[in-house]
Amino acid sequence: MIDNRVRVGFAPTRRRIFSVQDALRYKALIADKMRSLGIDFVDIEDVNSEGLLRCADDVQPVIDKFRAAKVDALFIPHCNFGSEHSCGKVARALGVPVLLWGPRDEAPLADGSRLRDSQCGLFATGKALRRMQTPFTYLPNCGVEDDLFREGLLRFIAVANVVKEFRRARILQIDTRPNDFWSVMCSEGDLLERFGIQVFPVTLIDLVERFNRLVANPDGEVEGTVCHIHDNMEVCVGDEDVLKVAALKAAMKALALENGCNAIAIQCWDSLQTALRLMPCCANALLTEEGLPVACETDIHGTITSIIVEAASMGASPSFFVDWSVRHPENDNGELLQHCGPWPISLAKGKAKLDRPFAFEEHCPGAVVSEIRGGEISIMRFDGDNGSYGMLMGTAKGIEGPKTQGTYLWVEVPDWPRTESMLVRGPYIHHASCVHGNILPIVYEALAYLPGVRADFFDDGQERATKRALYR
Repeated sequence: MIDNRVRVGFAPTRRRIFSVQDALRYKALIADKMRSLGIDFVDIEDVNSEGLLRCADDVQPVIDKFRAAKVDALFIPHCNFGSEHSCGKVARALGVPVLLWGPRDEAPLADGSRLRDSQCGLFATGKALRRMQTPFTYLPNCGVEDDLFREGLLRFIAVANVVKEFRRARILQIDTRPNDFWSVMCSEGDLLERFGIQVFPVTLIDLVERFNRLVANPDGEVEGTVCHIHDNMEVCVGDEDVLKVAALKAAMKALALENGCNAIAIQCWDSLQTALRLMPCCANALLTEEGLPVACETDIHGTITSIIVEAASMGASPSFFVDWSVRHPENDNGELLQHCGPWPISLAKGKAKLDRPFAFEEHCPGAVVSEIRGGEISIMRFDGDNGSYGMLMGTAKGIEGPKTQGTYLWVEVPDWPRTESMLVRGPYIHHASCVHGNILPIVYEALAYLPGVRADFFDDGQERATKRALYR
């Protein structure tokens, strides 16, 4: 499951030649602001008498405390000039995302003296971190009560969540890829060696055995899912089929949780239809809704993308796994996002249907049928060719279009011919992971902590807007 909890190591810093009292005052103001935003943080109040990172003697105790607390991120506010070498040593040792920021300095006092010089210290610490080859996030110098600080701090929490979930990615692979689908091939060894991403394979037999036990003896998970389906969907299949959908969902979830996986890639056709006479689409939809994203057609890279998208959205809205399918019949920049039916039902316009897919001769039950709501959509794809990895990223807006089958949404992008060319030329394919809202600045910043993954934008304008959001 995607865990959206982020624990921050709070290491406010100062330099001895500037005001101690003013540094302490700002430390308290910043801590209060973090509490008001609901941020989980660990301070260094017990490391020394000031609770500030001041010098070399403080470095190892701060590292030890944050390691023991298993922090996911490090925040180093410069409460005055700060101790750049101490900050650099702590950041490099922890190896987690780092936020560098300082409160905007007030005017000099009447006698011309200055209390903090926080901005000047940020320049020095940035240099120290670069020399130590330690990536960091920079939030421009501003006031504690400025919107820029609140927005930047919360964005950094989401960035840290992406990095955390990416690094702990362990994907339950249910059976092999469909044999004709060369497009979803991946190098399991390369993912482990480069990124630490683990793939945990199970066979279709493992799933079927668990499924059969749950159909014969439904547990609370199965019974609760049956009720949820009847309460929230227009059911167009029989009660026995609803039970089978619920049992499949419960079996997939149990296998993922028992094996410590935070996402699933499943060979959704066609062996499953032979074995169970069932489509897994609705089960996929319900699991993704619960924060356990599922990618179709054993698309491991697609699953990794879904992990990133889910983590970036911090649970604000569920992701949905799509095919770029066909061009809009009238809008030259319009395109159909579609799949057989694995999208979370909370996204539907009206009530989603539990029905049968149109695309397979067997017409086994288990697909979701619905158009989903539009608005601004972020569309992402992590992928690689020949050892080179990238993240295709951009936003689109929902538009009106012809009715179709499965789960679908018509969208408009700024420049479809360019986007189409990038999909064909690669390293990307027709699959993508999407979420409502604009998460581009979060994912773009997170890539700084994922070495070897470049950013590819649909559009130069979206790239410029994303960078402005970070560095305004």
